[in-house]
Amino acid sequence: MKDRLGCVLYIGKAKDLQKRVSSYFRPNQKSRIIETQPKVAAMLPLIHDVEHIEVKSETEALVLEAKLIKEWKPKYNTAFTDDKQFLLVRVDIQSPIPQFRMTRNRTDSRSLYFGPFVHSQSLRKTLHELRTKYGILLGDAQPKKIGEDLYQLYGDARGEIYGHANEVSSKEYKIWAHKACAFLEGKMRQTVDELKEKMYVASEKQEYEKAAEIRDLIAAIHQTLQPSRKFSKKIFEEKSMDEPLELLHELLHLEKKPKEMECFDISHISGEFVVASMVHFTEGLPNKKLYRRYKIRSFIGNDDYRAMEEVVARRYSRLQPEDSIYPDLVVIDGGLGQVRAALKAFMMIDKAPPAIIGLAKKHETIIFPDEREPLRLELTNPALQLLQRLRDESHRFANSFNAELRSKKIKESALDDIPGLGEKRKELLLNHFKNILNLKKATIEELKSVEGIGPKFAQLVHDWLHR
Repeated sequence: MKDRLGCVLYIGKAKDLQKRVSSYFRPNQKSRIIETQPKVAAMLPLIHDVEHIEVKSETEALVLEAKLIKEWKPKYNTAFTDDKQFLLVRVDIQSPIPQFRMTRNRTDSRSLYFGPFVHSQSLRKTLHELRTKYGILLGDAQPKKIGEDLYQLYGDARGEIYGHANEVSSKEYKIWAHKACAFLEGKMRQTVDELKEKMYVASEKQEYEKAAEIRDLIAAIHQTLQPSRKFSKKIFEEKSMDEPLELLHELLHLEKKPKEMECFDISHISGEFVVASMVHFTEGLPNKKLYRRYKIRSFIGNDDYRAMEEVVARRYSRLQPEDSIYPDLVVIDGGLGQVRAALKAFMMIDKAPPAIIGLAKKHETIIFPDEREPLRLELTNPALQLLQRLRDESHRFANSFNAELRSKKIKESALDDIPGLGEKRKELLLNHFKNILNLKKATIEELKSVEGIGPKFAQLVHDWLHR
């Protein structure tokens, strides 16, 4: 439901949309709504337009409702307005012994993700069944390498309880993991048929409690893996991008439709951890292979203009206009000052700039680098919505890099309190072990192998990190 300016007021779902929507506007319901739902009563006079999206199931509707509420944060919605996500299953396929973990965010581009899954209890039951059937490790296990390509999955009685080989090669284990992944993709008929057979046998033996448990497990698997779980793209990405791209072509007076677009954003915390992001959209959709992120090198402090000038110069000093990925439109997150800084960068590297605009957060105003007046489009305009998605993606990418650097700095600061550890030896340790986690796992012998770290100091570092 939207107001006259196109702002989203409320997002909801229903099996019967006509019945649900009309219930708000029936004359005989008005007094009841005022008495029992004052928030709804306050919203009704503001409603100017209603849009609907048809989906295939209730679960898919729930997933989409949550996604849209998180994106638009409507004033009259209360559910799903926090950052909590539906559960995913992450499989760290780069590991020699991939484990299956539940998570709420896609944080590792090198892992496989399945989901989202709406029903958390059903998902847990399903994963435990996969462990029983295929022998896979869930997130609580800690496999141990005991040979060149031999791993012990469990160091306790679970190795016998779960009924699978406890000492396996990486190749053997990955066959198990591959079967479990196929199951999560929906290839589950054989497993469900086997469970049904066990259920019937238990029932014939009058083992009704066992039969009921298997019945509940089958229901949990069906609830977890119903086809709607694959509905993970935003609804906007499923729509054709021809209209917004053509509108941008016309409204911005571009030479051609902006097939390739790039957007820059600067992120920092009070002038510290200053970083920048560049995201690339092709045909109106994210092209993540071309994303870039930058640490600011030319100065220390808080200066968005200098930071923008630096990263734009670094990006396009290496990229030639004849490149197939050279942008048709560059979008700067900010106002006229940031746009001029981007133009200055092209002057510095002596290159003719592509079309450049700024998108100022206040009133979502489009800023031009020439004498044209700023352009304000309706919030419902598909061209503006595409620019917003481009800008929001650059903002997310920059903030995630900023958070990553801050987290790394906080972890590394754990070494600052070790008595006698100066910057030089701290640098030697981090260069050798790459991060604080690897350093903490290191044995005294491994610490001693680092140049400049003697036996006594290796013992001190080891004891301090394990105190």
